[in-house]
Amino acid sequence: MEPYDPFDPLDPAAPKPEAPHSRNTISTGTQAPVTRHTVSVLVQNQPGVLSRVSGLCSRRGFNIDSLAVGPTQNEDVSRITLTLQGDAAHIEQLVQQLYKLIVVQKVIVLDPRRSVERQLVLCKIRAGAAERDAVMRIVDIFRARIVDVARTTLTIELTGEDDKTQAMLGLLADYDILEIVRTGTVALQRGESTIAGGIWN
Repeated sequence: MEPYDPFDPLDPAAPKPEAPHSRNTISTGTQAPVTRHTVSVLVQNQPGVLSRVSGLCSRRGFNIDSLAVGPTQNEDVSRITLTLQGDAAHIEQLVQQLYKLIVVQKVIVLDPRRSVERQLVLCKIRAGAAERDAVMRIVDIFRARIVDVARTTLTIELTGEDDKTQAMLGLLADYDILEIVRTGTVALQRGESTIAGGIWN
């Protein structure tokens, strides 16, 4: 490992941000396709690690769409899941830069066809007697559930992929939405593959 972190956000000599979409794939000026990527990062469970990872993404010009972090089965290691937009070349550059952080143990870009992604949404809606039947039909369609009922409000819980949660919220937008809170996306590879790949053995 590097004896120091050349991308330390506290270092004034650290490299400046580079826009991830500033380069073209071919000389004709055709821009590389920009798509959504999910990146999983195993990091040492230390104070300040999250700010170092998010700071690196910011310096490289990436806007983080979603971020989730939590402990793993190893108490010394946390897992960060990032979703962000970029072309394949710049995502690969980001992976290489993440590996230069001494707190990073493993980085993978998840293939959406070979991984499972979920996020949790809680949505509180003003719904009187006249609206409740219609709202309940939407809840049933998306296999969501009501987790709290008050005289004039319903609180809905939905777990699913981003497309599913966006679709339900789009239909609920016809009603008076009082609050929405959502987690970042979390994801795992399908099948027997794991991000650790034996590095803890």
